[in-house]
Amino acid sequence: MTRVALLGVVLALGMPAAGPGQTAQVADPQRQAALALEQQGKNAEAEAAWRAYSKDHASSPEAYAHLGLLESRQGHYKEAAPLYRKALNLGPDVPGLRLNLGLALFKSGDLKEAIQEFSIVLKAQPDNQQLNTLIGMAHYGLAEYGDAVPFLREAAAHDAQNLPLRLALAHSCLWSKQNQCVLDVYKEILALDPDSAAADMLAGEALDEMKDNEGSTRMFRAAVKANPKEPNAHFGLGYLLWTQKQYKEAASEFQAELVNDRNHLQAMLYLADSDIQMNQFEDARPLLEKLEQQGFSIPLLHLDLGIVYIEASRNEDALRELTAAEKLTPDDVNVHWRLGRLYRAMGDKEKAKAEIDKAGTLTKAADDDLYKKIANGHPRPPEAQEPATAPPQQ
Repeated sequence: MTRVALLGVVLALGMPAAGPGQTAQVADPQRQAALALEQQGKNAEAEAAWRAYSKDHASSPEAYAHLGLLESRQGHYKEAAPLYRKALNLGPDVPGLRLNLGLALFKSGDLKEAIQEFSIVLKAQPDNQQLNTLIGMAHYGLAEYGDAVPFLREAAAHDAQNLPLRLALAHSCLWSKQNQCVLDVYKEILALDPDSAAADMLAGEALDEMKDNEGSTRMFRAAVKANPKEPNAHFGLGYLLWTQKQYKEAASEFQAELVNDRNHLQAMLYLADSDIQMNQFEDARPLLEKLEQQGFSIPLLHLDLGIVYIEASRNEDALRELTAAEKLTPDDVNVHWRLGRLYRAMGDKEKAKAEIDKAGTLTKAADDDLYKKIANGHPRPPEAQEPATAPPQQ
């Protein structure tokens, strides 16, 4: 489930706006008429009545509180917020006013302001778990995932059956790099939904961050098994296999993702790259050209198109693509190495030498950096087991 979708779930679960707190008042026919119209759902008439009442009771917060409530009930949250603020200025101690203001701000997307209002209410109501949820989800909506975690964790601890809340918590943990937190919440999610593909994927991403390739791949396989239609499950598994150079199986997973979503651009790109890795250049070409026609522009796309065009003896097209890749990633050894070979094939020895020399310089710098890390006690990474000076294999 995406960040926007999860935020939508919590919006739907959010507390409804409450009626303004009422104190004992002398019966006022004008006020009674406004209340009656409001209770009957006659919003336009009730609004007019409350506005008339406010003119005769300029220091009373009640009319503005009810006007804010009327706007909120119609989904006009941006319009409701200033009315609640006006009421709050006139009556800061009226029960429910600040909460309603926070809800209006939250539902209108003004999340920073909502957090400020909810936080004031939470100090007075420290056991209100709905406020913890709302503050956590407001931070979540602002991509402040580390700040969201403690609020969502507290709310989840008091709501044992809330699956969307745990998914939001797990995402917040993942995106704030609290990977053990993800795995802990994963167990809670499985207790509620043993076949949650989304949870398997979250655990897989956390394990990937923890450099546990085997565990991560196992989790994504579980996600695909639990729900073959889960968005990005096949892509995630395919990408992991691609990083492990298991290109044939990776290609099958990218194809499966495209069956679910034929416009999945990353699945197209990595399927094409997998085809290239298996020397299936003509299978890769239409996918790459489709991506370029749609305005997709990243280094791997241009590099792969350059390789495909070289194989098809379309040297000018290859030069255009590799040059584009070089501009995007000037320190990519593979790009310079292929450009050098292409210039040599085109008879431009001077440019060929410049590109090959650049590739050599970058390779030496990478080797020196690796050896320095090893000398300082860092473990040798798996990808460094082959000599760094070996020509790129693609």
